[in-house]
Amino acid sequence: MSTSDLIKTIYLPVSPKVAWAYLTEPEKMAKWLHAPKEALRKGEDYALYGNESGDKLCWGRVTEMTPHTSLAYSFSVKPAPDLETHVYWTLDAANDGTLITLRHTGLAPSNNFDLLMGLDRGWDEHFASLRDAL
Repeated sequence: MSTSDLIKTIYLPVSPKVAWAYLTEPEKMAKWLHAPKEALRKGEDYALYGNESGDKLCWGRVTEMTPHTSLAYSFSVKPAPDLETHVYWTLDAANDGTLITLRHTGLAPSNNFDLLMGLDRGWDEHFASLRDAL
């Protein structure tokens, strides 16, 4: 079985420290993604809940966390609860702002192309919401 990676980049006109807060702090994550009940912490499980519904939508375990630089976690999503994928974030200072790269791995389009396309579209929508939140 082959897998595909989703790779997205976004430039934000804020420092890596500010961008980091939007990737890890519940009240800031709620503005563009889904909110966890607690801040993300390395080696701990997390769950993200719908801002309006309160439903658990995504969950996993934080595997890497280097403040202002990189973040990684396993990632499962409600439409495919038995599929564990992985999300990797890198933050690079660039032109008085931050270039954020997202790499979402472990997706198998041959088994669930609709899920792959849904995640692709979802990340685009979340990135647009992140820009608006800033």
